[in-house]
Amino acid sequence: MNQTPIIAGFHPDPSVCAVDGTFYLANSTFEYAPGVPIHASTDFRDWTLIGHALNTPDQLPLAGTGPSGGIFAPTLRHHDGRFWMITTNVADAQGQVLVSAENAAGPWSEAIRIPEIEGIDPDIAWDADGRCLVTFASRGGIQQVEIDPETGELLSPFRSLWSGTGGKFPEGPHLFQRGEYWYLVIAEGGTERGHAVTIARGPSAMGPFEGNPRNPILTRRGSDSPVQSTGHSDIVEIGDDEWAIVYLGVRPRGSSPEWHVLGRESFASEVHWVDDWPVVGEPISPRPAPSIENLSAGSPLPTTWIGTEEFPDRIVTVGESGWTLSAADGVDRFVGRRQDRLYCSVRARLDTDGEAALCLRIDTKHQFRLELESGRIRSILVVGGHRIELDERPLPDGAELVIRTMPMEGGTFDTTRGPDYIVGGVVADGAFVETARVDGRSVSTEVAGGMTGRIVGVSAVRGSVTLRDFSYVGADDWADIRDDLASN
Repeated sequence: MNQTPIIAGFHPDPSVCAVDGTFYLANSTFEYAPGVPIHASTDFRDWTLIGHALNTPDQLPLAGTGPSGGIFAPTLRHHDGRFWMITTNVADAQGQVLVSAENAAGPWSEAIRIPEIEGIDPDIAWDADGRCLVTFASRGGIQQVEIDPETGELLSPFRSLWSGTGGKFPEGPHLFQRGEYWYLVIAEGGTERGHAVTIARGPSAMGPFEGNPRNPILTRRGSDSPVQSTGHSDIVEIGDDEWAIVYLGVRPRGSSPEWHVLGRESFASEVHWVDDWPVVGEPISPRPAPSIENLSAGSPLPTTWIGTEEFPDRIVTVGESGWTLSAADGVDRFVGRRQDRLYCSVRARLDTDGEAALCLRIDTKHQFRLELESGRIRSILVVGGHRIELDERPLPDGAELVIRTMPMEGGTFDTTRGPDYIVGGVVADGAFVETARVDGRSVSTEVAGGMTGRIVGVSAVRGSVTLRDFSYVGADDWADIRDDLASN
């Protein structure tokens, strides 16, 4: 089955709603800022980033979060003329975060925090009587409470709704109504290869709920599908009784047990109804296209760029010569953009008065770095926090740093075959010189652990670094970018 994500790269835990023929989708962001990107589409295939629901430090405190902390799964809904987004910030003792906006692109309101709800993955829904219900995952399964959405005040006792079909970690609940039934869709099995989508229905948004006898309605466990770990879904009407499901999945590659590097991505499929139960149909995939980004000095940093525990627009200075990022109090600051295709090539020209790097990373302990210091370049692999120096040499004047991810050849049962090669080097006088080549398994989720994916960008270790220019090209088919690379 040929299926590509509707939103590629690290974009997990999708939640979707429809308003006047336009669809809006939100994703979790963990330790990165700004938080909860909002994409929009009119055809459910091609999506455009229009903003972030959590785009200020007051809404999104992340200091000291660490890898895969911060923002867990959001829910995006439209009610009574406003968009509402609720999520969990596990880095903040205030727990659940609720914001609203008249326009999904923003501006979004100040955050209402609801510390009394102890759990993750909150859903927000309004029943026929106008009650605002927050449904969430807790140690006791899926629970629910009524709130005042203007203040966050709890208006009812907690009630248990459903615990799923016996899979571990029942989580990611979403409520929606179709006809006479309310449906409760959840994820089970953990967000790894056993992930699955199960569903129950009842006469009201408060239940009681009965499980679908054909559960799970979606799983790829035990299959040879190139998309695995499917789960954490949301279901929406996209036409006159035409429905679709969005869900996360990963694209593992290499020999057994296979590795995924882009993180959990957002996928979609058609939904049909049989006996008032949803049946997942054919995949919905966007038109294939390369991903291209070129930054020229003096232009704003794109909204696709994110920072580790900090907002890029708060720590990056835009000037005529480029974008300047400074280290602070011995902290290695990082800003970058998602690797959103299976293969990519990144070129950057850096100046530093201290120590800086072009990085491809999962987190600080799992990354490939081209470090620049005192006119020299070091090729570094960091695995489990251990630094391995692969090469050091002078950096020619005016040279560009290059990181590429490339196919790794090998047979099906070749246990040495990883998901890709990560290749580092420089372009000087129009010629590419390779300085290091490593197995991409070292910078994969299976090695690093956690909930995120690869990000490529710039690190300031000591002093400041100015990014003078930057280019990114990515494609799921290596042939789509091979000719371009051959000329560099």
